[in-house]
Amino acid sequence: MSKNHKHTTQEHETPTSVRLKVCGMKYNTQEVAALQPDYLGFIFYEKSPRNYDGEIVTLPENIKKVGVFVDADIAFAKAHIEKYNLDIIQLHGSESPEYIQELLAPSPKQGKVSSQEVKTEGVEVWKVFSIKDTFDFDRLTPYEGTVNAFLFDTKGKEKGGNGYTFDWSVLKKYPSKTPFILSGGIGLEEIDNIKEILATDLPILALDVNSKFEDTPGQKNVAALQEFQNHFREGGRLINEKV
Repeated sequence: MSKNHKHTTQEHETPTSVRLKVCGMKYNTQEVAALQPDYLGFIFYEKSPRNYDGEIVTLPENIKKVGVFVDADIAFAKAHIEKYNLDIIQLHGSESPEYIQELLAPSPKQGKVSSQEVKTEGVEVWKVFSIKDTFDFDRLTPYEGTVNAFLFDTKGKEKGGNGYTFDWSVLKKYPSKTPFILSGGIGLEEIDNIKEILATDLPILALDVNSKFEDTPGQKNVAALQEFQNHFREGGRLINEKV
């Protein structure tokens, strides 16, 4: 698996435009890819109705593939990084900084000689934290310098895809310069709230959408996604209004 950039988290650039991630891909990947989102998310978690176990169609080079894992065995995660040539690993469980370091360490391919490694150089890591009404931001400290970004999702019954937002005002106390992805129940009805939070100085890297843009789990409503993009797109990219 070849990558052209190195894994580094020591410095973070403040995002100048917000990107779009469509997560929970399962059925109509090609149609969604035609909308040119920045990221497509594939969930590798058997308990999810959006669990992905097929082949991924060839995507445009500018669309990054995000693999979503929940407390996965290291070997399982590495096998999927290799099989799907993933660009980003999104960790949605209780994974520790030590787990992440082990995940990113090169290791021999199963059944192969040691010179043939599962390469994770260039793979980014996003660590997920779930929020409802409050959050202790001190929980992020051990991950600083280890992950490329945080992702804030709604705390609920499921590991993502719960379909409702958390209290975004909690993020006013975000103390870090590490970029983060805003997730959790984002839909067309949140347009005004999204524009408001994008006008702040928060280092929001991307918006992550899923269940609010589905007809059934994994079957995305392309027309609704296009409408969502039309509220923010300028020159082919989602624009952060504070710029």
